[in-house]
Amino acid sequence: MNDSAIDYAAVFQALPGMVALLTPELVFADMNEEFLRGAGRKRDQVIGRRLFDVFPDNPNDPAATGMRNLEASLRRVLATGERDAMALQRYDVEDPERPGHWEERYWSPCNAPVLGPDGQVVLLVHRVEEVTELIRARGSRGSGRARVLEAELYNRARELQELNDRLRRAHAREREVALALQEAMLPARRQVGDHRAAVRYRPAVGALNVCGDWYDLVDLVGGHRLGVSVGDVVGHGLPAAGVMGQLRSALSATSRVAEGPAQALDVLGRYAHVVDGAESATVVTTFIDFDHHTIAYSSAGHPPPVLVHPDGGVEFLDRATDPPLDARPDPLPRPQAGTTFTEGATLVLYTDGLIERRREDIDTGLARLADSLGRHREEDPEALADAVLLELLPPGGATDDTALIIVRL
Repeated sequence: MNDSAIDYAAVFQALPGMVALLTPELVFADMNEEFLRGAGRKRDQVIGRRLFDVFPDNPNDPAATGMRNLEASLRRVLATGERDAMALQRYDVEDPERPGHWEERYWSPCNAPVLGPDGQVVLLVHRVEEVTELIRARGSRGSGRARVLEAELYNRARELQELNDRLRRAHAREREVALALQEAMLPARRQVGDHRAAVRYRPAVGALNVCGDWYDLVDLVGGHRLGVSVGDVVGHGLPAAGVMGQLRSALSATSRVAEGPAQALDVLGRYAHVVDGAESATVVTTFIDFDHHTIAYSSAGHPPPVLVHPDGGVEFLDRATDPPLDARPDPLPRPQAGTTFTEGATLVLYTDGLIERRREDIDTGLARLADSLGRHREEDPEALADAVLLELLPPGGATDDTALIIVRL
């Protein structure tokens, strides 16, 4: 049987348990019959309406937090693009035939994203397992024991929710510290002699997604030369930010004495071998010689820099690509390539958060970048950087960090 032979609408209706589809605005887009049956609602009472208008918290119970907890979960899924399973929730449902009459219910919800081609959440799958009958069945063994069990389950659910909240606050604080560390270590925009440069760093959305993206500009010894680099450390939070700082500093120092970018990456790779967390980090570095109008470059597993010529031609510098840092047990000399440029050209380096999207081939992202750079090539680097980020990053923010550096040659 192939996909075309499967009636997915029928499968959706036959799913066990209550399943609903919500828009990013938390409006009901669809649901299966089991959801309507379990919620005691008709389809026209739900479709097109906001979740919390159809199912508010019980106003007669000041301790009712079921829908507030659910909203927090759904917001997390929208922000991170990741599934979120909730602790057992007590949530009362109003009888549609008897307004003001609320029935005590217990639910076990799970929320998952449906992603579009650009990696953004286009729908939320809200799945609910009702466990009210299980609670009642256990409680029927004795009213005293039922009350104890009910209180125990409710308190345990509250404790788990509070623990989740504390963990999220702790991760949020870690995110703030990691961002501050990154900003302190990354150079500000600068004038490169008679040439202008623009730099941008955009952190990923979500409290856990601060990554180890970095960039650097280094004045090189001998003539009018500049080293420009970007890199990406695997991992999240403070550990990734710390490794990022070590690699950036090491490459900055190495570039000043290396014969070329390949030798700089050779030395950096040996250094990465003794730095915990540096394995599989990617980096690309370019040496610009303004006197001779040449660019030498070398890449360790990183997306290729882009050279935008004044006539609109776009050249990806992809002829010296090698595996990421510390990827080989016995390191080999890195490859190096070069190209020429004319005055007024633009060199662009970036990290993968700018071009990669879930379920999309990387060539699509590279083509999107080339098109944007070609159309905006005559703008100054600051305006060009803003235009590229506006056109390539999702409106709600990306799920990976993005570093971008643009140098007008």
